[in-house]
Amino acid sequence: MAAERHAERLMEKLLRAIELSLKATEASRDAVREILKRGAETGIFFTGSRDGKPPEGYELTDQDRDFLRSLSIRPDART
Repeated sequence: MAAERHAERLMEKLLRAIELSLKATEASRDAVREILKRGAETGIFFTGSRDGKPPEGYELTDQDRDFLRSLSIRPDART
């Protein structure tokens, strides 16, 4: 019984986290749309690691690119 209640609480916590994440994603999209509507451009810039070495084997997947485009961010063609 105690294990079931614990699992239930964890499930509720997980569902709240998912709901908050979805709301934050929508808020991000809204903010980007508003920025674009006002004539500015948006972008995310990634820099190398602190030790100066480029990450090994890093490549954007199609899913990564689709996600960035959903936020009105154009993935760099060099990746």
